[in-house]
Amino acid sequence: MRIAIASEGKDSNSEISSAAARAPYFLIYEDNKLIEAMKNPFAIGGGGAGWSVAHIMAKNKVDLFIAGKIGENLESALKGKNITFKEESGKKVSDIFEKM
Repeated sequence: MRIAIASEGKDSNSEISSAAARAPYFLIYEDNKLIEAMKNPFAIGGGGAGWSVAHIMAKNKVDLFIAGKIGENLESALKGKNITFKEESGKKVSDIFEKM
């Protein structure tokens, strides 16, 4: 399973970002191993970030997207791409894998 987590930093000790589509980074894991720390090209900018982020997640074959808060546009776009999503707030990225 490939998991993407909206993150405030580049590693598993970082906090999960509360701003899903505007997170500074997306950490992509496969089989609980970090395979990519991707700088979010939509972290700053105008509207439409949710749709663009969902496209990036689909392109990277993400199965599950995790963030502190997922906005309506991103939620709709993820559903349209058949990507499961989950809200997790106030945690570090590493906390996600302790539960698995």
